[in-house]
Amino acid sequence: MHGNARTVALTRAVSPTLAACELTHLAREPIDPARAAADHSAYEDALRALGATVVRVTPAPDLPDAVFVEDTAIVLNEIAVITRPGAPSRRAETPAVAEVLGAYRTLAHIRAPATIDGGDVLRLGRTLYVGQSSRTNAPAIAQLHELLHPWEYRVVGVRVQGCLHLKSAITDVGEGVLLANPRWVDTTQFGSQGVIAVSDDEPGAANALRLAGAVVFPSHYPRTARRLERAGLRVVPVPCAELAKAEGGVTCCSLLVETESATS
Repeated sequence: MHGNARTVALTRAVSPTLAACELTHLAREPIDPARAAADHSAYEDALRALGATVVRVTPAPDLPDAVFVEDTAIVLNEIAVITRPGAPSRRAETPAVAEVLGAYRTLAHIRAPATIDGGDVLRLGRTLYVGQSSRTNAPAIAQLHELLHPWEYRVVGVRVQGCLHLKSAITDVGEGVLLANPRWVDTTQFGSQGVIAVSDDEPGAANALRLAGAVVFPSHYPRTARRLERAGLRVVPVPCAELAKAEGGVTCCSLLVETESATS
């Protein structure tokens, strides 16, 4: 986007039923929804401080995972694709997100039997790397290829292991720089990108959100944060340990939409 471009960050409130969230790779432990909501508020403040306009989707108190809006859509400059989440309990999350996104993008939809979570999609330039996970299947990768063919995006399936989503294992943190847990994904699949490996004792630290020249990053992974800083990256720490108990991270809690500001 050019001219008066701005970033809109779609978010959704933490559900009081968060403790009933879907879990795939973590053991269930007590989750304090009030603390999670406070952390989420601090996260939204960090997005605003980096220049994003936060737009909240209608709350869904009966949908435990609704705060993780990233999984409901794949937002590109030309189009937004509404997903069909891999967990059946999460499919009711998409209509309200689609209603808000429709103000910014033309919408397309993933159809059954395909399933895909937005957390499995890592965009690097004109290539979308899609995690072949427990939530995302081959029909979804094929549908995404067909939907995005008019804009000449490349869609590449990537195997992940030991974690929920591709972006649990690898994220984009700077120009030509990725943050990854090499035990969860083979980093040689991503071309000539440089790779910063997470600290061995922080396996979940590969999920980072690149925004406005900074890296929004969980404050409970200090060793990996220092690795990012040593690489010359600006780290903006945010508290999210409570959301992490629900297999959530910093990319999960927003959908970033590049848009044009209204001219005055």
